[in-house]
Amino acid sequence: MKKIALLMGSKSDLAILQPGITLLKEFQVPFEVHILSAHRTPHALHEFVLQAPQNDVGVFIAAAGKSAHLAGVVASLSILPVIALPILTQDLGGLDSLLSSVQMPSGVPVACVGINAAQNAILLALEILALHEPILAKKLQQARHDNEAKILQDDRALSSQFHKESHA
Repeated sequence: MKKIALLMGSKSDLAILQPGITLLKEFQVPFEVHILSAHRTPHALHEFVLQAPQNDVGVFIAAAGKSAHLAGVVASLSILPVIALPILTQDLGGLDSLLSSVQMPSGVPVACVGINAAQNAILLALEILALHEPILAKKLQQARHDNEAKILQDDRALSSQFHKESHA
């Protein structure tokens, strides 16, 4: 199975990625994690991205805040799918990261999830890999089913609680 490469612009982004890393472990999908900045380590980033196909990377997730050019730079260097994960910032509440991630020029596509939405970034990457991995597709389908069952169970419990209170 192909790997997911998790890239972050700085070590402080790791806390946001952690729930996604937990999800990757649950799905037993190979991944690697790197701190590579579009601005501070451009040569190392270029080298990593250009070597990624030979290293069995299938999808990139690029987590970055503020001017959030990481996903765009990765996408400019590779035809592998790139998912931007904009990081919440104190300055502009993550809007700066979001807009830097989604406003790509024509011909250089980047998928983008919500601000700090690491689990959605991971799930999207898993869905991309599942196109060629039937076992992973089944795991994703089961996870959706389990999520639906939990919500419906919560609904029944809540409805029952308020039904009892309204008849008291």
